[in-house]
Amino acid sequence: MSVERIEILVEELSMEAALRIVLPKIIGDISYEIYPYQGKQDLIAKLPERLTGYSYWLPENWRIIVVVDRDDENCDVLKASLEAISAGAGLLTRFTSGDRNFSVVNRLAIEELEAWYFGDWSAVKSAYQRVPVNIPRTARYRDPDMITGGTWEAFQRILQRAGYFETGLRKIEAARAIAAHMTPSENTSRSFQSLRTALMKMK
Repeated sequence: MSVERIEILVEELSMEAALRIVLPKIIGDISYEIYPYQGKQDLIAKLPERLTGYSYWLPENWRIIVVVDRDDENCDVLKASLEAISAGAGLLTRFTSGDRNFSVVNRLAIEELEAWYFGDWSAVKSAYQRVPVNIPRTARYRDPDMITGGTWEAFQRILQRAGYFETGLRKIEAARAIAAHMTPSENTSRSFQSLRTALMKMK
């Protein structure tokens, strides 16, 4: 059964801004909507009620994707908590269903949305031409999902050194500028590719 619509729940506005540009590059003409929350804790607190609501009416050919930042949490613990919330709402996830008849896909941005930018540095370079081209070749940034000390802070420092965002990273503006140049199939962030793979299977 082909998917007709995807409902996407994200924790903040910059993730929404990036996905609105990137999603059509991955899913084509599939209908979707993105619902941002006021941070990770807000999303997780409201998720049980939201998913329970979906469970009463969700058509078989609709899917829900929940995307949250890992931040400094344990991946397995955070993922398990999201899976438990879905189960509590009576909805099967892709993980628990073995890829059959699922309604929910839970995905983590590791560590944060900015890891996806490090995974497609050519997109960052296209949006902000003065940033160094060799960032992905340096040891600290070679693995976008393993950057220590705060991914968005590291990203902000690099842009500020290049003369951008001197008063602080404007996350929504940056999300739109970078996402416009992103090539999803070439992103080296494993967490991004995990989301992309799940989306590709819905086509």
